[in-house]
Amino acid sequence: MTTLISAEDTWALWTILSLSVAISIYLEQKYVWANKITGCILATIFTLVLANLNIIPTESPVYDAVWSYVVPLAVPLLLFNANVKKILKESGRMLAIYLLSSAGTLLGGFVAYFSLKNAIPKLNDIIPMFVGTYTGGAVNFVAMSEQYAVPGKTVSAAIVADNLLMALYVFVLISLPSMAIIKKLYKRPYEDALLAQSEEDRDKNKTMAAKFWGAKSISLKDIAFAVGIAFTIVTLSTKLSGVISGFFSGKDAFSQFMGGFFGNKYLLITTITMMIASFFPKQMSSVKGSQEIGTFLIYLFFAVIGAPASILLIIKESPLLLVLALIMVAVNMIVSLIFGKIFKFSIEEIIIASNANIGGPTTAAAMAVSKGWTELIIPGLLIGTLGYVIGNYLGIFVGMVLH
Repeated sequence: MTTLISAEDTWALWTILSLSVAISIYLEQKYVWANKITGCILATIFTLVLANLNIIPTESPVYDAVWSYVVPLAVPLLLFNANVKKILKESGRMLAIYLLSSAGTLLGGFVAYFSLKNAIPKLNDIIPMFVGTYTGGAVNFVAMSEQYAVPGKTVSAAIVADNLLMALYVFVLISLPSMAIIKKLYKRPYEDALLAQSEEDRDKNKTMAAKFWGAKSISLKDIAFAVGIAFTIVTLSTKLSGVISGFFSGKDAFSQFMGGFFGNKYLLITTITMMIASFFPKQMSSVKGSQEIGTFLIYLFFAVIGAPASILLIIKESPLLLVLALIMVAVNMIVSLIFGKIFKFSIEEIIIASNANIGGPTTAAAMAVSKGWTELIIPGLLIGTLGYVIGNYLGIFVGMVLH
């Protein structure tokens, strides 16, 4: 099908992608309605609309470049602060409820599979994507979709279903503390503290969302080191992945497990970055801007993921994928609430932990910011960052069980 911008018009397509991301970020930080939708979803919507209006193509080497080069670089950049010792020390309590919530994601994956395996083709390849993304975030979604070679059209439909459900889930999480039954069953110290504050203090909390991604001191050296380290980790992981996969090339179950698990590029990227961040925390944390650069690259992925999603495809495939996502998110929330009640966690801690699972560190931190739960911002970021690490492991584990 002929489009206004051809698949080979590289510069024009990169312009469309980068402007979609820039406008999405601007709207997300400027307007409350856009912040609730999230910039990621906006970037997907922009390119989805452009593709369905035949302005941009649904396939292009530019999109392939984002998948092959941009996304792998985003993973280590987002893990520069994945210091396991720091996570355990500063977020021990939040880490506990986060891991319990992750168990809900794992359980939800199996429930969804056995409920829909006869309705969705190759569901055993799709479930790992959702387990990965509902443990850490978009990084894991990308890694698992590549690991199990999920067709691009299915990925596009899945991401649309995921984004729609995530938007709805955010509204549910935000409304939980004000529900009468929740007030009766759970402690809500952060909400109670906010209610006790003066009107002036609450106004100050409202301005925190605008400051969260505000200007920071980032030098040319920071950018150079962040990008250089990321390239080094991706190159090393790619080479090592080939070596391990080649070494365990046998057809027996042990060789397939070792080659498939330890030879996975994304697992190696996350593991190597986590080890460096844990052994050299001061050096890695001193490199400013990695979170910003990595987040921008992930936004590019969301812009690309919208392009192949035709409306007809979504109408045809998304309803069942939406049901799949709904089952997994519902099980995660139920398990989180049950374990949270058993171990006496506050509703705010449960909400941020569940959000860190389903949406990732940025959405968890953003919710803590928007709600004024200042003490939960850093823990939300830390446990969500850990999700980038364990999400790939859980996704591959589920994939191996279902294959």
